[in-house]
Amino acid sequence: MTSPVLLSTSERFADHDTGARHPERPARLDAVLAGARRVGEGDAVEVVAPRPATRAELELVHPGGQLDAIEAICARGGGHLDPDTPVGPRSWAAAVEAAGAGLDAIGRLDRGEAEAVFCAVRPPGHHALPARAMGFCLLNNVAVAAATLAARGERVLVLDWDAHHGNGTQDTFYDDGRVLYVSLHQSPLYPGTGHPGETGVGDGEGLTLNLPLPPGATGDVALAAVDEVVAPAVEAFGPTWLLVSAGFDAHRCDPLTDLGWTSGDFADLTQRVMGFAPAGRRLLFLEGGYDLEALADSTAACLAELSGIDHRPERATSGGPGREVVAAAVRRAARAT
Repeated sequence: MTSPVLLSTSERFADHDTGARHPERPARLDAVLAGARRVGEGDAVEVVAPRPATRAELELVHPGGQLDAIEAICARGGGHLDPDTPVGPRSWAAAVEAAGAGLDAIGRLDRGEAEAVFCAVRPPGHHALPARAMGFCLLNNVAVAAATLAARGERVLVLDWDAHHGNGTQDTFYDDGRVLYVSLHQSPLYPGTGHPGETGVGDGEGLTLNLPLPPGATGDVALAAVDEVVAPAVEAFGPTWLLVSAGFDAHRCDPLTDLGWTSGDFADLTQRVMGFAPAGRRLLFLEGGYDLEALADSTAACLAELSGIDHRPERATSGGPGREVVAAAVRRAARAT
């Protein structure tokens, strides 16, 4: 018996033109949709269209001046928001719809249309700071959704398994007691944030949890981190919603990173973390993933797990470095209690 999963995407996302040879390119969405077809698009996975975010919804995270600045650059024909983040004339509309995908998904989940929604969006979002676009990201899609849920009284877990640390999401909620931000990422790696000592301030003290893994870390290390470190923190926080920054650039074939995961590891991770919130309160956002075949396989493995289907293109991995990171995090948690 499969569980209903929606895949939210739009042709508008391909309009975000990053130029020749940029790793964050429209072909990434083609790879994601190819992965969905391997699971059973139209049967196990239903494709739906998102809506644009409103100005008020965006301003829950991004100041109006920042929104105006990005829109104006796009309206003038495009340019670079930072050395890694080009935009074209239609990038603004794509970004606003990418941010709206999560908000539309929340409404669909509230109405009981599915047990989970995967937002296949671009541009990605987790590097976007409230007042600064960076790292391929214009608007912070997952943060806009999390802020919307928090504003209505939900307790939100944002779990980020992209190989790059989600500095924008962390910064947005660093002093916010309504959001628990957890990141599994490679270190050292862009953007250079996500150290274990970054734990939050004020009302958010203790609600940022970073697990920086060394190059070559395998999937068993990530699962140990989830079981031994993340799960107790989640239980103490008591989230009502789970939002996942689902980057697939930790795959061993990715050209921008050095972790050692496979699509089988993403299936295992999906299975583990879905238990952190009830069915109908689970929302995933595409972030990174730049090898197209690895992206297709990893998306398929993730969607299959969400749908209750046995589809694992690759075996899970084990034996790599990084267990000392997990052990150190366990010790820090023990000292804090």
